[in-house]
Amino acid sequence: MATDPDAAARLIPQRLPAARLGVAVVAELVEIIVTGQLKEGDLLPPEGPLSEHFGVSRTVLRESVKRLEEKGLVIVSQGRGTQVQAPGYWNMLDPVVLSALIDNDESLGVLDELTVVRASLESAMAGAVARSHTADGLRRLENALTAMRESESETDSFRQADVVFHYALMEISGNRLAENIAKHLYKRAVESSRYQGINPPDAVALTLDEHAAIVEAIANGDAAAAERAMHDHIHISWERRRLPDHAPGARAGQSS
Repeated sequence: MATDPDAAARLIPQRLPAARLGVAVVAELVEIIVTGQLKEGDLLPPEGPLSEHFGVSRTVLRESVKRLEEKGLVIVSQGRGTQVQAPGYWNMLDPVVLSALIDNDESLGVLDELTVVRASLESAMAGAVARSHTADGLRRLENALTAMRESESETDSFRQADVVFHYALMEISGNRLAENIAKHLYKRAVESSRYQGINPPDAVALTLDEHAAIVEAIANGDAAAAERAMHDHIHISWERRRLPDHAPGARAGQSS
């Protein structure tokens, strides 16, 4: 399955700004791999030609390849070279890998999958909060919802208040692992114009109603209702702003 090294080398940009050498080399190689220009089983070009194409020293290149290996994108074998791994081995929570996947997600398939994972994690956390929240925790969510209502006419402020609400719920849940994963997914998603999509005119009102339902279920100690409200909110809000497949990035929406 290995590619011709010279052909693979032609995929690599010739020069990069000196100030960004290592970071830029890693970012370019990650993008080449996640977009399928180099596929599972393909070998990276030899060290000499590759460092020459990037305009970096072999030391910088070796460190960059090491970063790729840490991210699970490649495996370095003595006597065989550096081989691209199957996507199942990639660390998709790594910020560089996840950003590259989202940025090159023309079909929106990655964002569809991200939405499913977000809904699973955040609905479980909402249920946990409903079962064991404190008065201070509930007040924090109510204040976050109030901030959303007060900023509904300002797109950027509303979006930030929305983020604060979700982060507050994650933190109150007490599940540090789920919180960490959910925050990584959420942060990278909301940076994408494709994830922001295009919202209908009533998006803000619908978003407020959905968040209010989450808070109400938590206040009532109804874990099942809290899980359902969060699950439905994440899926429904994505569906109403989702761009058609293969659509270019468009203006940002207002809810997430």
